Amino acid sequence: MRDHQRDFLDLALARQVLRFGQFTLKSGRTSPYFFNAGLIDSGAALHRLGQAYATAAVESGIAFDMLFGPAYKGIALASATAIALSTQHGRDLPFAFNRKEAKTHGEGGNLIGAPLKGRVLIVDDVITAGTAIRESLALIRDQGAQAAGVLIALDRQERGQGNLSAAQEVTAEFGIPVIAIARLADLLTLAAERPELAAERERLEAYRTAYGTE
Repeated sequence: MRDHQRDFLDLALARQVLRFGQFTLKSGRTSPYFFNAGLIDSGAALHRLGQAYATAAVESGIAFDMLFGPAYKGIALASATAIALSTQHGRDLPFAFNRKEAKTHGEGGNLIGAPLKGRVLIVDDVITAGTAIRESLALIRDQGAQAAGVLIALDRQERGQGNLSAAQEVTAEFGIPVIAIARLADLLTLAAERPELAAERERLEAYRTAYGTE
């Protein structure tokens, strides 16, 4: 596991962004863990998260010219990633995000920030049903730009309606890569290393056996 992945998981655990227990998902499954990036609610925490996103983006090797953050969580995530790319990696890139509802006065429209041009990397927290990603892809295409890929925080690596995960479904349907800072497999690695997480490992393994993908 890479340093930025470990730091991300440590941050998620410390801020209770990643919690263990019994959680009913939209799919109806009972999951032994839950991830909510909305609980990143301080400047220091968002700074660390932005660094993890930026490192994952750079190390992926994907070529991209700008960032796009889908409203609402993606707004802060894309902003933090853009800052980290500039300060930590020397890449000062434009970024944009959308409004949920188009503005009908002033400059109008539903986009804020830089015009969508070139190869656009979408930055979000997780992919569940993929609705936000599909809306983002349509918006990028409508502006004459090209989606370079999707960057998320955590890939649950579990099957959707078929045998593919939500991330794999996006890649199969749209032909773009999905990059994750960390995956369920990385969380299992961490659980194996940390005595305080030993009690969670068996439940995580059972969940992966029941619903997981490669």
